[in-house]
Amino acid sequence: MKQLAVVLLSGGLDSCVTAAVARRNSDLALLFLDYGHRTNARERKAFHDIADHYGVPATRRLAAKTDALRRVGGSALTDRNVPVPDAGSDRNDVPVTYVPFRNALFLSLGISWAESVGASSVYLGAVEEDSSGYPDCTQAFCDAFAHAVDTGTRPESRIRVLTPVIHLRKHQIVRLGVELDAPLHLTWSCYKNSDRACGRCDSCILRLNAFKASGIPDPVQYES
Repeated sequence: MKQLAVVLLSGGLDSCVTAAVARRNSDLALLFLDYGHRTNARERKAFHDIADHYGVPATRRLAAKTDALRRVGGSALTDRNVPVPDAGSDRNDVPVTYVPFRNALFLSLGISWAESVGASSVYLGAVEEDSSGYPDCTQAFCDAFAHAVDTGTRPESRIRVLTPVIHLRKHQIVRLGVELDAPLHLTWSCYKNSDRACGRCDSCILRLNAFKASGIPDPVQYES
């Protein structure tokens, strides 16, 4: 009998491939966090489409909702008054699309659910080397959080925090997804739009460049 793994699935490319990795050795429990961000409805659709693809039953899907991160603000993804910049136009070390400490909340919910249902691991699709420079996507952050999990959960729980794509480049993630037959056509990456991807935001450009470098057509439709 396979162990159970909780996968934090945003509906994007990285988390989809992470779910494909987790599926090799574990049964999946999938968690989506709706925090009032711009494309939450489209990402939630991607979450359920990917869950359907893998045959994950409703009892092992958790779509959690909170408006706390939206009310906290400080990000273009949660504050409609702050425009999402085109790639390269946000010159800060940490871009305005960073949602303050989002992955800590996402991981906390994942660990809580994992401990409740007896899962042995929580998977996060964080990417350090080829991401947008978010501090909560680094190896150091994930290691620190894993230590907190060891300290703050029941000793017998022994929940591992796993980040299988954290040191891959984006094009390597695409190739891994193809190798694992991950449903990349069901994913959504755009920060701005929910119909046709804008093709201009940082997330779109990272994705477009990754598929181009992989020599694999991107199945998502773009405005330009």
